[in-house]
Amino acid sequence: MRIFKFGGASIKNVTGVKNLVRVLEHEGTKDTFVVVSAMGKMTNAFEKVVTAYLNNTKELKNSIDEIQYFHQEILHNLFENQHPVHQEITDLFGKLQGFLIHNSTKEYSFVYDQIVCFGELIATKIVSAFLNESGIKNTWFDSREIIKSDSNFRNAAVNWDETLFNCQKLNQQELYITQGFIGQDLKGNTTTLGREGSDFTAGILAYCLDAESVTIWKDVDGILNADPRVFEKTILLKQISYQEAIEMAFYGASVIHPKTIKPLENKRIPLYVRSFKNLKNLGTKVGKDVQLVPKTSCFIVKKNQILVSISAKDFSFMVEKNLSYIFDLLDQYKIKVNLIQNSAISFSVCIEDNYSNFTTFYNELQPNFIVKFNENVTLFTIRHFDSKTIKEIEKKGTVILKQISRETVQLIIDEKNNYVN
Repeated sequence: MRIFKFGGASIKNVTGVKNLVRVLEHEGTKDTFVVVSAMGKMTNAFEKVVTAYLNNTKELKNSIDEIQYFHQEILHNLFENQHPVHQEITDLFGKLQGFLIHNSTKEYSFVYDQIVCFGELIATKIVSAFLNESGIKNTWFDSREIIKSDSNFRNAAVNWDETLFNCQKLNQQELYITQGFIGQDLKGNTTTLGREGSDFTAGILAYCLDAESVTIWKDVDGILNADPRVFEKTILLKQISYQEAIEMAFYGASVIHPKTIKPLENKRIPLYVRSFKNLKNLGTKVGKDVQLVPKTSCFIVKKNQILVSISAKDFSFMVEKNLSYIFDLLDQYKIKVNLIQNSAISFSVCIEDNYSNFTTFYNELQPNFIVKFNENVTLFTIRHFDSKTIKEIEKKGTVILKQISRETVQLIIDEKNNYVN
């Protein structure tokens, strides 16, 4: 069985949905499992619903109306008025309204998962119905019935034993359409696997079903050595190893979800990243013991970072006890660490505050530590660097911190040159 994953950019409009049909007609549908994300920017749109709902603002109705209008326009252009998919989508919005009315908790992460999941559910209903309408018979199913997890909302850990058991029930001869990103805890609550988690869903299913391959369909030709939105010149990587892909994902490359690679590596399942625009292009292959082809420097950029420098007020050494306390707080407030550097009396860490907990983290450190920080800095990571590539990045602003290892250099840069030591 093959696993195909289509992200939001691939089905952002009517043309995208029709193009998905073209891809499947070109590639074939036998023994294929299709994982689909929310359409276009709908995850962002549902996040606005979450915020408006929890803040009890007048924007709630407008936010839902905009989402409904977006999907209704797509439905109108793909199906006749009497097609049953219209009622299926109406029913899903009814379930969303039911949750908003009857929910009794204001815990953000829980509410987030129960609302945002509707983006994937609606998208897959539309895609499945249009495939059937186009003569491509398929079976839609709710991935929450298969992928079980713990209750760590917004970043759930997979219950592999339960998920593997559930996957054995699937008929691998059918063409399945299911959602990425979402799962279910043992209490029946919807969970999500982390932002951009649809890639991970593809990896989970591939592992559990012993798939022959996974293909992620993107709007780029494959894995590039740099983000084309940031760098003018980029190079297509024809093949990379699992290890290289994990390193790039760890440092923040957005083309593959960080958790996707490991289950594939465990069973040596190759991953292909291909363009849904150019089907003749073979894209990038990620596999076992393959070399980086071509051998070139790779650039990863993470913006909106915070560089925090911490030292003890009594000028004591920043050793294990202090560091343990700081890392416990970072973990407690779900603050992602992207770089660390330690000296005798100072500890510096480059972080991203995905859950808006930095102020609380800062306030908790204040009684015992001197804390300085710089917001909105950029972390540049160069894999397989040379002196020329380092100099090119250093031109982008004031270098606040540089860290070099054998294969990787990381530079924290204030691109607006506002840094004051």
